[in-house]
Amino acid sequence: MFRLSVSRDFVAQHFLTVPDPGPEGEVHSHHFEVAVRFAGPDLNEYGYLVDIDAVDAALDRLESRYADALLNDLPEFEGRNPSVERFARVFGDRFVEHVPTDHPTRLTVRMWEDEDAWASHERSL
Repeated sequence: MFRLSVSRDFVAQHFLTVPDPGPEGEVHSHHFEVAVRFAGPDLNEYGYLVDIDAVDAALDRLESRYADALLNDLPEFEGRNPSVERFARVFGDRFVEHVPTDHPTRLTVRMWEDEDAWASHERSL
């Protein structure tokens, strides 16, 4: 099995919308780090699982969408608690729209909201 991972970091804001969220119910920032990790049994004709330049371009698009944004105001979080778990899923949903996925068979998006806490979402491609 081959694996390829590329990371990016950015600052975004959110507030939690669960009952009794404590201080997390107020708007606050996180220095998010996201790692997208592809896996697959074979390489393409050029010896790539996924072209890193294509991955970087997709990450650039998503960074420009989420950096300095208030997640709660974005349509993909409308009516939903913007937890780090949900953010990992949403990020992956948008990411696969912008990167070729014809060779890898799995994608894992791992999202850190600080140096101690992360969540991930994994999907078949």
